[in-house]
Amino acid sequence: MAEEESKDKAGPTQVHVHKTPLRKVPTVSASRLPHSVLLHVFKFLQLRDLRSCMTACRHWFNVLNHEDSSVWRGNALLSLPQCALSDTSLLAETKSYKAKLRALAHAWNPKDSSKHNYVRPNLFTMHRHPVAQSTDGIRGKKGVSSGVHAYEITWEGPLGTVAVVGVATKHAALHCPGYVALLGSDDQSWGWNLVDNSLLHNAEHLGVYPRVNNPPKYQVEERIRMIIDCDAKKVYFERSATSEFLGIAFSCLPPVKLFPAVCAVYGNTEVSMVYLGPATMG
Repeated sequence: MAEEESKDKAGPTQVHVHKTPLRKVPTVSASRLPHSVLLHVFKFLQLRDLRSCMTACRHWFNVLNHEDSSVWRGNALLSLPQCALSDTSLLAETKSYKAKLRALAHAWNPKDSSKHNYVRPNLFTMHRHPVAQSTDGIRGKKGVSSGVHAYEITWEGPLGTVAVVGVATKHAALHCPGYVALLGSDDQSWGWNLVDNSLLHNAEHLGVYPRVNNPPKYQVEERIRMIIDCDAKKVYFERSATSEFLGIAFSCLPPVKLFPAVCAVYGNTEVSMVYLGPATMG
Protein backbone atom coordinates (compact mmCIF):
# COMPACT_ATOMS: atom_id res chain seq x y z
CA MET A 1 0.00 0.00 0.00
CA ALA A 2 2.83 2.37 0.86
CA GLU A 3 4.48 1.71 -2.53
CA GLU A 4 1.22 2.38 -4.40
CA GLU A 5 0.68 5.62 -2.47
CA SER A 6 4.21 6.80 -3.28
CA LYS A 7 3.68 6.07 -7.03
CA ASP A 8 0.43 8.06 -7.01
CA LYS A 9 2.19 11.02 -5.38
CA ALA A 10 5.04 10.86 -7.90
CA GLY A 11 2.53 11.54 -10.77
CA PRO A 12 2.63 10.16 -14.33
CA THR A 13 5.90 9.09 -15.85
CA GLN A 14 7.30 11.77 -18.24
CA VAL A 15 8.56 10.63 -21.66
CA HIS A 16 11.20 12.79 -23.29
CA VAL A 17 10.93 12.95 -27.09
CA HIS A 18 13.98 14.00 -29.04
CA LYS A 19 12.91 16.58 -31.63
CA THR A 20 14.81 16.54 -34.91
CA PRO A 21 15.07 20.05 -36.35
CA LEU A 22 13.17 20.46 -39.65
CA ARG A 23 15.27 20.96 -42.76
CA LYS A 24 14.74 24.27 -44.48
CA VAL A 25 13.41 23.76 -47.99
CA PRO A 26 14.67 26.50 -50.30
CA THR A 27 11.81 28.57 -51.70
CA VAL A 28 11.59 29.23 -55.42
CA SER A 29 9.89 32.43 -56.53
CA ALA A 30 7.68 32.14 -59.61
CA SER A 31 9.18 35.40 -60.80
CA ARG A 32 12.60 33.72 -60.92
CA LEU A 33 11.71 30.62 -62.90
CA PRO A 34 13.75 30.06 -66.09
CA HIS A 35 12.31 31.24 -69.41
CA SER A 36 11.85 27.68 -70.67
CA VAL A 37 9.79 26.70 -67.60
CA LEU A 38 7.63 29.83 -67.77
CA LEU A 39 6.99 29.34 -71.48
CA HIS A 40 5.78 25.82 -70.79
CA VAL A 41 3.43 27.07 -68.04
CA PHE A 42 2.15 30.00 -70.12
CA LYS A 43 1.11 27.62 -72.92
CA PHE A 44 -1.80 26.47 -70.75
CA LEU A 45 -3.17 29.98 -70.14
CA GLN A 46 -5.81 31.82 -72.13
CA LEU A 47 -5.12 35.16 -73.79
CA ARG A 48 -6.80 37.25 -71.08
CA ASP A 49 -4.64 35.53 -68.45
CA LEU A 50 -1.49 36.12 -70.49
CA ARG A 51 -2.27 39.83 -70.55
CA SER A 52 -2.49 39.77 -66.76
CA CYS A 53 0.81 37.90 -66.55
CA MET A 54 2.54 40.61 -68.59
CA THR A 55 1.65 43.15 -65.91
CA ALA A 56 2.58 40.90 -62.97
CA CYS A 57 6.34 41.39 -63.00
CA ARG A 58 9.16 42.49 -65.27
CA HIS A 59 10.54 38.95 -65.69
CA TRP A 60 7.22 37.59 -66.95
CA PHE A 61 6.83 40.61 -69.22
CA ASN A 62 10.23 39.95 -70.78
CA VAL A 63 9.37 36.28 -71.36
CA LEU A 64 6.08 37.13 -73.08
CA ASN A 65 7.49 40.11 -74.96
CA HIS A 66 9.01 37.79 -77.58
CA GLU A 67 6.24 38.11 -80.16
CA ASP A 68 7.00 34.89 -82.01
CA SER A 69 7.50 32.66 -78.98
CA SER A 70 5.88 29.24 -78.74
CA VAL A 71 3.20 30.74 -76.46
CA TRP A 72 1.93 33.21 -79.07
CA ARG A 73 2.37 30.75 -81.91
CA GLY A 74 0.27 28.14 -80.11
CA ASN A 75 -2.50 30.64 -79.34
CA ALA A 76 -2.49 31.94 -82.91
CA LEU A 77 -2.85 28.44 -84.36
CA LEU A 78 -5.79 27.83 -82.01
CA SER A 79 -7.53 31.19 -82.43
CA LEU A 80 -6.98 32.11 -86.06
CA PRO A 81 -8.59 30.12 -88.89
CA GLN A 82 -6.23 28.43 -91.31
CA CYS A 83 -7.67 30.44 -94.21
CA ALA A 84 -6.44 33.65 -92.53
CA LEU A 85 -3.00 32.28 -91.62
CA SER A 86 -2.42 30.91 -95.12
CA ASP A 87 -3.53 34.13 -96.84
CA THR A 88 -0.21 35.81 -97.69
CA SER A 89 -1.95 39.10 -98.47
CA LEU A 90 -4.50 39.54 -95.67
CA LEU A 91 -2.11 39.55 -92.69
CA ALA A 92 1.02 40.58 -94.58
CA GLU A 93 1.60 43.63 -92.36
CA THR A 94 1.25 41.70 -89.10
CA LYS A 95 4.55 39.87 -89.07
CA SER A 96 4.52 38.13 -85.67
CA TYR A 97 2.03 35.70 -84.16
CA LYS A 98 1.33 38.12 -81.34
CA ALA A 99 0.57 40.88 -83.87
CA LYS A 100 -1.87 38.56 -85.67
CA LEU A 101 -3.65 37.82 -82.39
CA ARG A 102 -3.79 41.54 -81.63
CA ALA A 103 -5.33 42.14 -85.05
CA LEU A 104 -7.94 39.47 -84.37
CA ALA A 105 -8.91 41.17 -81.10
CA HIS A 106 -9.65 44.38 -83.06
CA ALA A 107 -11.28 42.80 -86.14
CA TRP A 108 -14.85 43.39 -87.37
CA ASN A 109 -17.46 42.62 -84.74
CA PRO A 110 -20.22 40.37 -86.12
CA LYS A 111 -22.35 41.29 -83.07
CA ASP A 112 -22.04 45.01 -83.80
CA SER A 113 -23.20 45.08 -87.39
CA SER A 114 -26.22 45.52 -89.64
CA LYS A 115 -28.12 42.26 -90.06
CA HIS A 116 -27.41 42.47 -93.80
CA ASN A 117 -23.67 41.98 -93.21
CA TYR A 118 -21.74 38.96 -92.07
CA VAL A 119 -18.08 38.35 -91.28
CA ARG A 120 -16.40 35.79 -93.50
CA PRO A 121 -14.67 32.70 -92.02
CA ASN A 122 -11.29 34.47 -92.14
CA LEU A 123 -12.71 36.76 -89.37
CA PHE A 124 -11.31 39.94 -90.96
CA THR A 125 -13.58 40.51 -93.97
CA MET A 126 -17.12 41.92 -93.93
CA HIS A 127 -19.50 40.74 -96.66
CA ARG A 128 -22.71 42.60 -97.48
CA HIS A 129 -25.71 40.63 -98.70
CA PRO A 130 -27.38 41.86 -101.92
CA VAL A 131 -30.29 43.67 -100.24
CA ALA A 132 -31.98 46.49 -102.16
CA GLN A 133 -32.59 49.95 -100.71
CA SER A 134 -30.47 49.48 -97.60
CA THR A 135 -27.31 50.99 -96.19
CA ASP A 136 -25.39 48.67 -93.87
CA GLY A 137 -22.48 49.31 -91.53
CA ILE A 138 -20.21 47.47 -89.11
CA ARG A 139 -17.87 48.44 -86.28
CA GLY A 140 -14.65 46.90 -85.02
CA LYS A 141 -14.56 44.91 -81.80
CA LYS A 142 -12.53 47.43 -79.81
CA GLY A 143 -12.79 51.15 -79.45
CA VAL A 144 -9.78 53.32 -78.63
CA SER A 145 -9.59 56.47 -76.55
CA SER A 146 -5.85 56.96 -76.02
CA GLY A 147 -2.71 56.45 -78.03
CA VAL A 148 -2.20 56.29 -81.80
CA HIS A 149 -3.65 53.32 -83.71
CA ALA A 150 -3.30 52.16 -87.32
CA TYR A 151 -5.75 50.06 -89.34
CA GLU A 152 -5.34 48.73 -92.86
CA ILE A 153 -8.60 48.81 -94.81
CA THR A 154 -9.21 47.27 -98.24
CA TRP A 155 -12.48 47.65 -100.19
CA GLU A 156 -12.55 44.39 -102.14
CA GLY A 157 -15.76 44.77 -104.13
CA PRO A 158 -17.55 47.45 -106.19
CA LEU A 159 -18.08 50.74 -104.38
CA GLY A 160 -21.60 51.40 -105.60
CA THR A 161 -23.01 54.86 -104.89
CA VAL A 162 -21.88 54.92 -101.24
CA ALA A 163 -18.71 53.43 -99.76
CA VAL A 164 -17.67 55.14 -96.54
CA VAL A 165 -14.76 54.41 -94.19
CA GLY A 166 -14.10 56.18 -90.91
CA VAL A 167 -14.78 56.09 -87.20
CA ALA A 168 -17.87 55.96 -85.03
CA THR A 169 -18.87 55.93 -81.40
CA LYS A 170 -20.85 53.01 -80.02
CA HIS A 171 -24.02 55.09 -80.46
CA ALA A 172 -23.76 55.60 -84.21
CA ALA A 173 -26.41 53.88 -86.35
CA LEU A 174 -25.34 50.90 -88.48
CA HIS A 175 -28.41 50.52 -90.69
CA CYS A 176 -30.93 52.69 -92.47
CA PRO A 177 -33.25 52.37 -95.47
CA GLY A 178 -32.15 53.74 -98.82
CA TYR A 179 -28.66 54.47 -100.14
CA VAL A 180 -27.10 57.14 -97.95
CA ALA A 181 -23.72 57.98 -96.48
CA LEU A 182 -24.69 56.65 -93.07
CA LEU A 183 -21.21 57.00 -91.58
CA GLY A 184 -20.98 60.75 -91.04
CA SER A 185 -24.73 61.36 -91.10
CA ASP A 186 -24.89 62.22 -87.38
CA ASP A 187 -22.73 63.64 -84.59
CA GLN A 188 -21.60 60.12 -83.60
CA SER A 189 -19.62 59.29 -86.73
CA TRP A 190 -17.03 60.64 -89.17
CA GLY A 191 -16.67 59.24 -92.68
CA TRP A 192 -14.75 59.48 -95.95
CA ASN A 193 -16.93 58.54 -98.93
CA LEU A 194 -14.57 56.85 -101.37
CA VAL A 195 -17.04 57.35 -104.22
CA ASP A 196 -16.97 61.15 -104.38
CA ASN A 197 -13.98 61.91 -102.08
CA SER A 198 -16.16 63.79 -99.59
CA LEU A 199 -15.63 64.07 -95.84
CA LEU A 200 -18.78 63.87 -93.74
CA HIS A 201 -19.76 64.54 -90.12
CA ASN A 202 -23.13 65.38 -88.59
CA ALA A 203 -24.68 65.34 -92.10
CA GLU A 204 -22.32 68.13 -93.19
CA HIS A 205 -19.90 68.08 -96.10
CA LEU A 206 -16.48 69.01 -94.67
CA GLY A 207 -14.59 69.21 -97.93
CA VAL A 208 -12.80 67.03 -100.43
CA TYR A 209 -10.31 64.36 -99.45
CA PRO A 210 -7.41 63.69 -100.03
CA ARG A 211 -6.61 67.33 -99.45
CA VAL A 212 -4.92 67.95 -102.79
CA ASN A 213 -6.03 69.52 -106.05
CA ASN A 214 -7.96 67.07 -108.23
CA PRO A 215 -7.64 64.19 -105.75
CA PRO A 216 -7.51 60.76 -107.41
CA LYS A 217 -10.42 58.38 -106.92
CA TYR A 218 -9.97 55.33 -104.73
CA GLN A 219 -9.27 52.17 -106.72
CA VAL A 220 -10.97 48.95 -105.60
CA GLU A 221 -8.57 46.64 -103.69
CA GLU A 222 -6.21 49.53 -102.94
CA ARG A 223 -4.91 49.28 -99.38
CA ILE A 224 -5.21 52.37 -97.22
CA ARG A 225 -4.17 52.96 -93.63
CA MET A 226 -6.46 54.80 -91.27
CA ILE A 227 -4.71 56.40 -88.30
CA ILE A 228 -6.70 57.31 -85.19
CA ASP A 229 -4.62 59.67 -83.10
CA CYS A 230 -6.57 59.84 -79.85
CA ASP A 231 -3.96 62.03 -78.17
CA ALA A 232 -4.14 64.72 -80.88
CA LYS A 233 -7.86 63.97 -81.46
CA LYS A 234 -7.34 63.51 -85.20
CA VAL A 235 -7.97 60.95 -87.93
CA TYR A 236 -5.97 60.75 -91.14
CA PHE A 237 -5.25 58.28 -93.93
CA GLU A 238 -2.20 57.00 -95.81
CA ARG A 239 -1.68 54.88 -98.88
CA SER A 240 -0.30 51.58 -97.61
CA ALA A 241 1.92 50.88 -100.62
CA THR A 242 3.84 54.15 -100.39
CA SER A 243 2.99 55.45 -96.87
CA GLU A 244 1.86 58.63 -98.63
CA PHE A 245 0.19 61.00 -96.16
CA LEU A 246 -3.21 62.12 -97.51
CA GLY A 247 -3.76 64.94 -95.03
CA ILE A 248 -5.77 65.34 -91.84
CA ALA A 249 -9.31 64.11 -92.43
CA PHE A 250 -10.92 64.97 -89.08
CA SER A 251 -9.77 66.95 -86.05
CA CYS A 252 -11.16 68.07 -82.69
CA LEU A 253 -12.60 64.61 -82.06
CA PRO A 254 -14.36 64.12 -78.72
CA PRO A 255 -12.58 62.27 -75.86
CA VAL A 256 -14.64 59.10 -76.23
CA LYS A 257 -14.01 55.58 -77.49
CA LEU A 258 -13.87 55.54 -81.26
CA PHE A 259 -14.33 52.40 -83.35
CA PRO A 260 -13.20 51.79 -86.93
CA ALA A 261 -16.31 51.52 -89.09
CA VAL A 262 -17.55 51.29 -92.68
CA CYS A 263 -20.91 51.41 -94.43
CA ALA A 264 -21.78 49.97 -97.83
CA VAL A 265 -24.72 49.68 -100.22
CA TYR A 266 -23.47 47.43 -103.03
CA GLY A 267 -24.54 43.78 -102.89
CA ASN A 268 -21.80 41.20 -102.27
CA THR A 269 -19.17 43.87 -101.71
CA GLU A 270 -16.50 43.03 -99.14
CA VAL A 271 -14.27 45.12 -96.87
CA SER A 272 -11.28 43.78 -94.96
CA MET A 273 -9.84 45.51 -91.92
CA VAL A 274 -6.62 44.54 -90.11
CA TYR A 275 -5.43 46.30 -86.97
CA LEU A 276 -1.71 47.07 -87.33
CA GLY A 277 -1.13 48.16 -83.75
CA PRO A 278 0.24 51.43 -82.38
CA ALA A 279 1.17 53.63 -85.32
CA THR A 280 4.78 54.59 -85.92
CA MET A 281 5.08 58.33 -86.09
CA GLY A 282 7.34 59.46 -88.88
